[in-house]
Amino acid sequence: MRTCLVVDDSRVIRKVARRILEDLGFDVAEAADGAEALAWCRTCMPDVVLLDWNMPVMNGLEFLRRLRKEPGGEAPKVVFCTVENEIPAIREALESGADEYIMKPFDSEIVASKFAEAGLA
Repeated sequence: MRTCLVVDDSRVIRKVARRILEDLGFDVAEAADGAEALAWCRTCMPDVVLLDWNMPVMNGLEFLRRLRKEPGGEAPKVVFCTVENEIPAIREALESGADEYIMKPFDSEIVASKFAEAGLA
């Protein structure tokens, strides 16, 4: 079964995302910030990362840049899931290695659609 690491400082968002992703057939792991997520990836690289941008300790963009430099870090699909909606921010995320971009709030249809666009369906 494929694994998705949900990285968000909001426990509520992680819980909602977990429910949606489990319904889509993913095993789900969680991290509350980028540093925790990077440590998790160094232990067991996930197939996909659902990533928030604004978090304490290490934000999503910094995590993404560091992930892509890790051994095997180019493999996971990374889908940003954030309130950041400015075109320059979206462009920066995609240029830094994100595969897709979801705006909060989100629902199961949006996640399923974006995961399909990223080749995860």
